[in-house]
Amino acid sequence: MIDASSLITEKFPIGSKKITLSEGFSVFPKELFKYKETLEILDLSKNNLSYLPDNFTEFKKLKIVFFSENNFEEFPSVLAECPSLTMVGFKSNRIKSIPENAFPKHLQWLILTDNQIDLLPNSIGDCYLLQKCALSGNKISKLPTTMQHCTNLELLRISANQLQEIPFWLVNLPKLSWLAIDGNPCSVKRDMSQVSIEFIDFKDLEIQNKIGEGASGVIYKGVFTFTNEPVAVKIFKGDVTSDGYPIDELENCLIVGRHEHIVPLKGRIVNHPEGKEGVIMDFIPTEFSTLGLPPSFVTCTRDVFENGQKLSSKQVFEIALSIAKGAAFLHQQGVMHGDLYAHNTLFHKESGFSYLGDFGASTHYEKNNLFASYFERLDVRAFGCLIDDLISITIQDVSKNKFTIIRDLCWNENVFERPSFKELIQKLEN
Repeated sequence: MIDASSLITEKFPIGSKKITLSEGFSVFPKELFKYKETLEILDLSKNNLSYLPDNFTEFKKLKIVFFSENNFEEFPSVLAECPSLTMVGFKSNRIKSIPENAFPKHLQWLILTDNQIDLLPNSIGDCYLLQKCALSGNKISKLPTTMQHCTNLELLRISANQLQEIPFWLVNLPKLSWLAIDGNPCSVKRDMSQVSIEFIDFKDLEIQNKIGEGASGVIYKGVFTFTNEPVAVKIFKGDVTSDGYPIDELENCLIVGRHEHIVPLKGRIVNHPEGKEGVIMDFIPTEFSTLGLPPSFVTCTRDVFENGQKLSSKQVFEIALSIAKGAAFLHQQGVMHGDLYAHNTLFHKESGFSYLGDFGASTHYEKNNLFASYFERLDVRAFGCLIDDLISITIQDVSKNKFTIIRDLCWNENVFERPSFKELIQKLEN
């Protein structure tokens, strides 16, 4: 039996602001209440918890809680009474129901990926500060219309659910920028018979070191055994992720094909020893690096950058033009990127020439569909956020004002009045 008292006090001095514990607890450790006056971040992921005590509200300063990979079957209503709570995560539990008015008043970031939820409470519409909402991998068939009141919502992951239709109010939310909605009954079925792709046997690859990892898969450096040519190998994890089903990402990658500003695809892996799916991509030279870092707890939906990172206006122009061209090509193929960010961009450190990568949150759609123009304008708003982020690290000169004009066009709260990527390319080139 775990001696929670000694374990907790040994690891965390009184006055701690952050506590992380994965010790197989089946009951919430009462010893944690010793920290109720100071605790701001509590991570009890990978335990066996199924409920929270009624006096959990005593954690008055608690801002962030994670209960991923536990045994909760109902979202705990007691969290609504925590006055400072802004971020809540219950990924990979067994949650089936969420009571009305169970969400904290100041909720900004909600993670309910990989549960068994079929219905969201109408009271989610009261979460007026909600910016980021991850609901992929549930059984949701319809979004409550009250959610249209979540006018600060910027990122929504609703892939791999049971949505029968896409509500028109959703694509008209004024700040929605990053949407993943593939893997639902309403999703467009892809005709892969029309896709031309080379199949590459896994035994013809030598896998070397790991060079990256995302929600849907792990990327390795590899070489072709018969030519010694370096390549990047992405092996998909195969389970539902925060972005949705990896097979949807795989097929969207194949549909898109090759473009000068998209990480080049060489082929699809066959005969993996564990039966996993994967793709082979060009190995991007070391002269390129990742443009930004993923959002932090503080920035929520916005990327962060290395301390001291600065770009010239010429670099920003080349980055912006590269991404606009890559995104325009995606939408010509009927693919919304859904995760257009600096941390998904590789840029040349000198010229600014860039590649757009990571299709984990991408969505395939019919180009003559009612929603086609709206889907493109969602990516356009994300492009505006990217421009805004780049402005923040641009060396001050007269060109900075021109980028601000581009950003503001992308940020038009009337979704349909935003420019297309073709129009953005023209404005950038002029």
